[in-house]
Amino acid sequence: MDTDTSASVAIIGPGAIGTTIAAMLQEVGRTAVLCGRTSRNHLALQDGDRRITVPGPVQTHPGQISSTVDLVFLAVKATQTDAAADWLAALSGPETVVCVLQNGVEQVERVTPHLPLGRIVPAVVWFPAQAQPDGSVRLRGDARLSLPDTRASRVIVEALQGTRCCVEVVADFKSLAWRKLLQNAVAGLMALTHRRSGMFARPDISGLTLDYLQECLAVARAEGAELGDEVPQAILDKFLASPSDMGTSILTDREASKPLEWDIRNGVVSRRGRAHGIPTPISNVLVPLLAAASDGPG
Repeated sequence: MDTDTSASVAIIGPGAIGTTIAAMLQEVGRTAVLCGRTSRNHLALQDGDRRITVPGPVQTHPGQISSTVDLVFLAVKATQTDAAADWLAALSGPETVVCVLQNGVEQVERVTPHLPLGRIVPAVVWFPAQAQPDGSVRLRGDARLSLPDTRASRVIVEALQGTRCCVEVVADFKSLAWRKLLQNAVAGLMALTHRRSGMFARPDISGLTLDYLQECLAVARAEGAELGDEVPQAILDKFLASPSDMGTSILTDREASKPLEWDIRNGVVSRRGRAHGIPTPISNVLVPLLAAASDGPG
């Protein structure tokens, strides 16, 4: 398949991440097919003083899709992947590239059952986008994606070429994905406490964070990630440097009483730790609490 900036694009899940990608494309004159659960006549992204409006409609039924596309951005939460299966089937042909904009290190394994013949590309999403009460999305930093160095990744690079979304292709994607996972795992503490980034200024929380990150780091290295000893402190420093009111997607879901991505963000550390015979005592406490906060009962 030839790749160029006129490639047809669809976005499944016009939430915070999906809306950001849609807006980046719209800003340079590329309109994506929008697919979601709720009918909307437009999307809106607030980026500093700039407000970008993406025209709709948001399609709400896979039967409304009349043809496949070249590139699909799967931007639903990992907890919603199964529900997106019909969208993937309607939008994807044998040459369609599906870029998975989800947290974790298991994107390919989790999406493959719904797209056995597809070209799946995992991505690491680095931009802080937050849904607002009015339905818009607020972007609180630069938009950046990291992709593995594969032929399919070039389709994504070229589709986003010229946009304000920076796309980098990295040779050691596994290490980068695990580094982001460590950051996401720590955010689970925010979901449990219902607190934002300011909580990391507490010495007791910063100490717990470093201990947890050391535990996660041991598992990541056993999985083949090449991460240095400085990574735990660097991740903590990032939370400390963030605005004290900075949230995270798992906290947003907790506040809305939605299912949490606890398994792909935190449970994976326990699971992979057991497989390698690595003790994960902090995970063994955090994971059941997050699972109960997400799934109940009670």
